[in-house]
Amino acid sequence: MTLAFDNSYARLPDRFFAKVAPAQASHPTIIRVNEGLAADLGIDPQWLKGDDGLQLLSGQSIAAGSDPIATAYAGHQFGNFVPQLGDGRAILLGEVIDRQGQRRDVQLKGAGRTPFSRGGDGRAALGPVLREYVMSEAMAALGIPTTRALAAVTTGESVIREDALPGAVLTRVASSHIRVGTFQFFAARRDVDGLRILADHVIARHYPEAADAPRPYRALLDRVIAGQADLIARWMLTGFIHGVMNTDNMSVACETIDYGPCAFMDSYDPATVFSSIDRAGRYAYGNQPGIGLWNLTRLAETLLPLLNEDEAKAIADAEEALSLYAPHFLDAQLQGFRAKLGLQQQAEGDADVVTEMLDAMAANQVDFTLFFRRLADAIEPGEGDEPVRGLFVNPLAADKVLARWRERSAVEASSAMQRRDAMRSVNPAFIPRNHRVEEMIRAAVDKDDFAPFERLLQVLSRPFDDQPENDGYAAPPQEHERVLATFCGT
Repeated sequence: MTLAFDNSYARLPDRFFAKVAPAQASHPTIIRVNEGLAADLGIDPQWLKGDDGLQLLSGQSIAAGSDPIATAYAGHQFGNFVPQLGDGRAILLGEVIDRQGQRRDVQLKGAGRTPFSRGGDGRAALGPVLREYVMSEAMAALGIPTTRALAAVTTGESVIREDALPGAVLTRVASSHIRVGTFQFFAARRDVDGLRILADHVIARHYPEAADAPRPYRALLDRVIAGQADLIARWMLTGFIHGVMNTDNMSVACETIDYGPCAFMDSYDPATVFSSIDRAGRYAYGNQPGIGLWNLTRLAETLLPLLNEDEAKAIADAEEALSLYAPHFLDAQLQGFRAKLGLQQQAEGDADVVTEMLDAMAANQVDFTLFFRRLADAIEPGEGDEPVRGLFVNPLAADKVLARWRERSAVEASSAMQRRDAMRSVNPAFIPRNHRVEEMIRAAVDKDDFAPFERLLQVLSRPFDDQPENDGYAAPPQEHERVLATFCGT
């Protein structure tokens, strides 16, 4: 048994990447193999768990057909442009075709130095590997487009950050690892031929229908804009905060990628920031839609030479495409909030209902996830009111929110039970709460205890189900459990 690699990106010109073999781990041990994902990729999970699989996952062997590369890209980091970044601690083993016929990248993250490491060691510590494994798999279970975690292994070696930490490698699966920053890499070098090759590759791989459009590159831009608008709306609807929305962390396949100091909000507050490196709040929860447009504007700038030979016409074309982002995002977000509130019909004033509700939640420090989950049990006045009121600093504010929501819900044709069931299917009971993630990391790093990691993954695999035995995982942190900052894996 081995992986059947077919490496389209490695067939692009040499300036798109650097060929590099992963560093070998001295004493690797498997932490976990994602058996369901392995099966979806056509890989025997038991083979992956065996000696041959371990050698592949730890970089000790290169499978037949694999052509390991580190990809080149640039990027704006907190608004500052860096013309060369690239995979500094990730190595793309190759691509496989999954059981649905979709091409998927298989990458080792934390696999050692590459020509793009910029003095770094190219390694990953255990904590960030476990965080990305949990967060990406939780996002997948929530139905949010994301990269996936195929496996995690320890290396048997230490990595030096502020302290010596156990090293690990994450095997990541993605539709591709092509980023806005990949386009910026070629644009910064005025390499129009490289831009065209890259754009054609992205169209063929992700948006084949764009190839038949009258203006394929405009069609490509339109699809990435729409896809990112939808993705960020989904983030907002679950309280997810990416934490580092640099252009090199925005996938043109419109998947959530690069889980560093990411987190889910507890109490609703648009200004929420967890990332320790986001000192100015650039990537706060409420700023994410605007940053999405800023990043897409950078993408549009790179595509100008392909949109039209006349620069003025190209700029007008790009501006027209970008003007569609805000209405697309707002429509996707409002449709999502309607679903969260059990509203199937569209009515004038729905946006005001949502805005007033969110304002009341912010003013009363209301837990975002618990509010919508409990709301499903308060379709009609009665016992369900108190659990909702208990989330508000001022319970009278909850009464106003409930009254306005019920007034709007009264025009719905569906029954109360139908709306309740619909709400429970989109409002999770379980998210990866920051304090639970930190608890899991501390157990693994400090005590070599992976039981909390396994249990957290199990709970998060069924986020919309009632799990009475795991109610503690649905609870927000107590004051002494609050996590005030999350950290980048580098």
